Formats: sequence, structure tokens, C-alpha cells
Amino acid sequence: MEIKGFTLSAVEAAIKKPGRLDLALIMSETPATTAAVYTTNRVKAAPVLLSMERSVTGVSQALVVNSGNANACTGGQGMSDARETSRLIAERLGIAEDLVLVASTGVIGKPLPMERIRGAVPGLFEPSAVTDLDGLARSIMTTDTFPKIAACKGEAGGVTYTLAGVAKGAGMIMPNMATMLAFLVTDAAVEPGYLQSAFRDAVDASFNIISVDGDTSTNDTAVIMANGLAGNTLIKAGTPEAEQFGKSLRETLLSLARQIVQDGEGATKFVEIRVTGALSTTDAKQAAMAVANSLLVKTAFFGQDANWGRIVAAVGYSGVEVDQELISLSFDDVLMVSQGVFAGGDAEEKGSEVLRKREFSVTIDLGLAEGHATVYTSDLSHEYVSINADYRT
Repeated sequence: MEIKGFTLSAVEAAIKKPGRLDLALIMSETPATTAAVYTTNRVKAAPVLLSMERSVTGVSQALVVNSGNANACTGGQGMSDARETSRLIAERLGIAEDLVLVASTGVIGKPLPMERIRGAVPGLFEPSAVTDLDGLARSIMTTDTFPKIAACKGEAGGVTYTLAGVAKGAGMIMPNMATMLAFLVTDAAVEPGYLQSAFRDAVDASFNIISVDGDTSTNDTAVIMANGLAGNTLIKAGTPEAEQFGKSLRETLLSLARQIVQDGEGATKFVEIRVTGALSTTDAKQAAMAVANSLLVKTAFFGQDANWGRIVAAVGYSGVEVDQELISLSFDDVLMVSQGVFAGGDAEEKGSEVLRKREFSVTIDLGLAEGHATVYTSDLSHEYVSINADYRT
């Protein structure tokens, strides 16, 4: 899919191990309006600190990203390496260094292999390195088992534009920002203030409602670049074009977020957790996340055990207002709990049948008011432990 004015490239730098693409570049022909959201973890990787500093201008022209090494907890050398990486790109493009954003993902605590990166950067500008969204998505994978891509078309002022993005993430997924890497590009012309607010809203409605393991990374970065080369009239807040763009942005990010959960490390289940009847949307989300993050609930999903008691208990300790005599709970359309007690009959058998499926939903109605929220989670398997026990080896 063509996004006017953007070039994507990827090469092998053998940053962690040889045999895979692991250094990538997103380039815009012209400076692009840029919005970004970063990790809320107080321990932040060097590339996050550098990109946070640069993205406040709301303009960038390139983004360089490596996988296999997080460049986190690497001290002054880490920041120096992040700056050098961006300088290498800026010199090749003939642009100011502060127009280059940097991102990294991988093992924490190890210095970047700068000699390999220096040797690989020139290759990013060779025709053979030019790639598509699939190649870009593959180059940022770590424990991911498939590339995560989403794209759509929109229209503003009678002109068609493209919005496309990639993401990586399978572990350390918890909604305190975006909790993975995500890079969006669009050739639409979008007003800077609106782009930032729309992007934050879209992140909140997508990457902030997923959980694989309750961990927030040091490197979480989500960036969108809009270069305006589609030639549309400027998309401004409060217009029908902005409403359409915002909707497309939310749907694109939600698609990427769902793919992350579907690819959760060792996951065998994709679960939609819905909470209704809460006092507020905030309460509903808080209760849903308590269920999504419960290790006992997640292991029950893996074991295909219709242990509704663990779910009710998680709601009870979530900190939201609850009247246990009003709670109802269903697995898909199988009612398991009514007014706080087991529904009886063949509910246990039917509930277990639901949990044997690859995808299913859990609906918890608190029966108090109109607040509702949906989050997405996965189960917790033996494979998750194996993957993370061996991650650095």
C-alpha cells in the first residue's frame, strides 16, 4: 500500500543475532506533523528520552528503530549511542538531527552494538533495503510470532488519503501508555493540535485497554507522522473530516492492539472482558483490568476451567463500588452467575465449552448504573514461562 511521500527500509545489523531484519527506517520526503505517546514507566530507555525531547516540536522527518536491544539502563553511553544513531541518519538525509526520532526494543541493560549499527546504516539507503509494511513490521519483532499491520483509506475535501501502521508486542503488555512500539504514517494533512489529541484518544481506546502480563516496558513508543502529501485540505478539529479521521485512527490502532493480544507470549486464548452496570466508565475499566490481569483468572482460561469465582473475586478487590447481590456474569451467552450466585443447571458444562474456544467473551454486569468498558486479554500458559525464562539466551 502506497503512502505518498514515505519510504520504508529495513536491513540486518545482527544486533542480537544474525539472520533477521533488525534495523529499520521510516522517511518522509518533507517534514511531517508528528504526535507521540511514550511509556509512563519512570525508568525510561535512552531512545525514549531522546524522542520525548524532540517530539515536543510536533515535527519530524525520519524515525530509526532497532530490535534486539532496548538501549535501556545503559547510562550516558546509551544516550550517546541514541544520538549517534540519529546523527548517522540525519547526515545521510541532509536534515537536522532533531528531525530524527529513535526507538529501540529488546534486551534491557546491554549497550547497543554501535559498530554493527554504523556498518548497517548505509544499507538503509540502498534500493534493496526499501520494503513494505510487512517488512517494517517484521524488522521490529522480538518474541512476536507474526507481523502486526493495519491500514485504511480516508477522504478529506474530495481527496483520498492513506493511513497505515505497524506494531510489535507480545510480552510486557499493560495499558499504562501504549506498552509496545507502534508507528503510524499518513499522507493526510492534519492540523498539529488535532493530531496530538486524536492520537492520544486513539491510544487510550486501543493500546490502553489491553493486557498480556501486567508489565509496562521501559521503551514504549507510539508515533504518528502526517506529511500532507496526499494534497487534501487541512483536517481540523470539529469538522466532519476530523470525525472520519479520528474514527479511522481509532479503528487502525484497535486492530493493532487486538493483534498484540492475539500474539501474547504463549497465549492460546483471546478474551474480551466486558464490564457493564458500573457507576462510571472509569470504574468499569478498573474492574475489567483487574480481571484481565489476574493470574488466577488467566490460568483458569488456559486450563479451560469455568472458574467464575476467580473472576468475581477479582472484581471484588478491584477497588470499585460493588454490590455482590447484583452481579451477573456470562461466558459468551452462557449465564454463569445471577444476583451474585451460581446460575445452576448445566451452566458449568456449557461454560467450559465456551472456554475451549480460541476466542470468547466474559461479561460482568455490576447492576449499579450505566458505566461500561471493554478490555482485551490473553491466557497464561506454560509457554509464557518458557519464553521469558529463556529470553536473554
